[in-house]
Amino acid sequence: MSEIAGELARVKGAFAQPTLTLLHQRQAPVVITIFRSAFGRNNKPIPTARLHAQVEEHLAEIRAAGEPEVPTGTGRDLCHRWMRGQWLVRSLDETGQEVYTLTSYAQQALELVKNLARDRATLSEHRIATILGTVRRFNSEANPDRTARVTILNTEIARLQAERDRLVDGAEMVSATEDFMLEGFTELLSLISALPSDFARVEERFAQIRSEILAAFRAEDRPAGDVIDDYLARADALMTATHEGRAFEGAFALLRDDALVTQLREDLTALLEHPLADSILGESDRAELRGTVRLVREGLDRVLAQRSRVTATLKEYIVSHDAARDRELEQTLRQVESELMTWMATTGPRAVHDVALLPARAGIEHLRERFYDPADDVLPERITRADPADAPPVSLAELMAQGGPQLAALRQRLDDALADLVPAASLGELFDRLEPSLRRPVEIFGLLHLAADRGWVSEDAVEQFTAVRHDGTRRTFAVPRLPLPDPDLAPATRE
Repeated sequence: MSEIAGELARVKGAFAQPTLTLLHQRQAPVVITIFRSAFGRNNKPIPTARLHAQVEEHLAEIRAAGEPEVPTGTGRDLCHRWMRGQWLVRSLDETGQEVYTLTSYAQQALELVKNLARDRATLSEHRIATILGTVRRFNSEANPDRTARVTILNTEIARLQAERDRLVDGAEMVSATEDFMLEGFTELLSLISALPSDFARVEERFAQIRSEILAAFRAEDRPAGDVIDDYLARADALMTATHEGRAFEGAFALLRDDALVTQLREDLTALLEHPLADSILGESDRAELRGTVRLVREGLDRVLAQRSRVTATLKEYIVSHDAARDRELEQTLRQVESELMTWMATTGPRAVHDVALLPARAGIEHLRERFYDPADDVLPERITRADPADAPPVSLAELMAQGGPQLAALRQRLDDALADLVPAASLGELFDRLEPSLRRPVEIFGLLHLAADRGWVSEDAVEQFTAVRHDGTRRTFAVPRLPLPDPDLAPATRE
């Protein structure tokens, strides 16, 4: 095969991957948008029924926006179609509920789209410096020449010592430029956004090994002992037998170091507090950087859970195989041996007896599955009709006292407070000034509902709400303090 033909075969193989088949279809923008909206950056599992409903809602909104290329079908049909395309996978969570998660192929596609949508320079001083530093560190750790390693380390120690002495002597600190910070944050976000797909790839590898183990047990083309020994050894070396397992083991070993995790969190906090970070990073980028440690821990937990499923599969199948089939076979062979000894005691050494390979089937026309139960024919007790006159009298005021919040009256009190007719600094202070009929416990929820409607935000502190029940008893509730807006600075508008 010529060089160009081999290159064409490799490119065709790449295009056959589910990642590019997802991006190559006409409806790819819509599908990618739905995946990003539903699963977010952490790829949290979503219950099947909820995802079906979310897909239908998102498609309705996209159609209303005028998008012509929208997939057809119900949410359930589309999710099944995406499963066949290897973009979604369905499994059981810890509670036994069916959930959907994105495959590593789908996450790679989302990562590629996200990187293309992010503005970044193609060449910069920061990128060249990063390449040089990475190559230098890689060479210092992999160079087989002892003298070369020592020379590299001495050079790095001298450089760092000189920089430290310069700063200690009070020399001017060279501030990072905005371009340098922008390129650094872009590369950092690119590395972090690739983590979910990396963890998903390891998780899928464990799921594949679990399927291979089950298939090998069911095939029974080898003795049971060989299968058990082979796959027990593979389970013991699972983390070092594959490329994905070795990569995960390395990441897991690093993150087990509490000092290293603390250092990572402190470095991220320092970068986010940099004076230029506010002008470079959006709120979504800041949230992504702040959640790096949590993202890594969640990915590790999912991989460890999948590895536990592999171990549980081995244990369950081996135990059931030994306890059921081997014991049953042993009992059968003992019965055959006992019958053979009885037969040999009354026959000669050359006697012949025809033995059927399979036992004859029992000829039963009908086998009852359920017997008559007289309790099934007992009539239920008759329902006695109650006399309406026996019902206790209830007044309208008592019914209203047991009802929900009086939103109309509460809305009027809020408007009076905002108009400075009944001045109050917070929602709790306003509640304490209301008459007893508007200070029931349920009225607290009414006030909070009206405040949420107006977009007011509560503080971290709490304040006391002393409520009065309809029977006169009092109950105190601790509620987050919600200050009323100043009508002179920010007039409240009713939506």
